[in-house]
Amino acid sequence: MSDDDLAEIATFGYERARDELVNVVKMLEQGGMDLDDSLALWERGEALANRCEEHLAGARKRVEDAISRRDAGSDR
Repeated sequence: MSDDDLAEIATFGYERARDELVNVVKMLEQGGMDLDDSLALWERGEALANRCEEHLAGARKRVEDAISRRDAGSDR
């Protein structure tokens, strides 16, 4: 996978990365590709999955921070 592909994926929002990942999985499950194409698609899928995880980790942190602020406010 090229640096350009990785840079493009880094700009994806969660929904776009998730939707493209679903398509990658479908294509891999269908088979029929040669090994090089399959590996390239697999690598793209890995990058998309990592991008989704980044978004989910960020969302998790925001929720944890909001809970911490709420709990800190209730101690008063």
